Amino acid sequence: MLTWVIYDIVDTKKRTKVAKFCKGYGLYRVQKSVFLGRLNNNQIDELAMRCGDIIEKEKDSVYVFPMCDDDFKKVKLLGQAFDKKLVSDEILAKFF
Repeated sequence: MLTWVIYDIVDTKKRTKVAKFCKGYGLYRVQKSVFLGRLNNNQIDELAMRCGDIIEKEKDSVYVFPMCDDDFKKVKLLGQAFDKKLVSDEILAKFF
């Protein structure tokens, strides 16, 4: 399932760790604190738990949004959108 991970984390080390988690699951960075890619339900749960274990819940936020393909096709991209080099052809094909 296509999954967006969006975060706002105060501590640089923790923010870097969450980014590494996302990359480790094969997600593509589409903005500084936004990742996108395909994850199964177990991977979504695992990633959410790993992030939840390191963030400070009083200061930080991590959003994990699963999205079906039909809804993803409705996403509007304005301005620069994604750096095409960072996103797989499979995901780009849905936009163009």
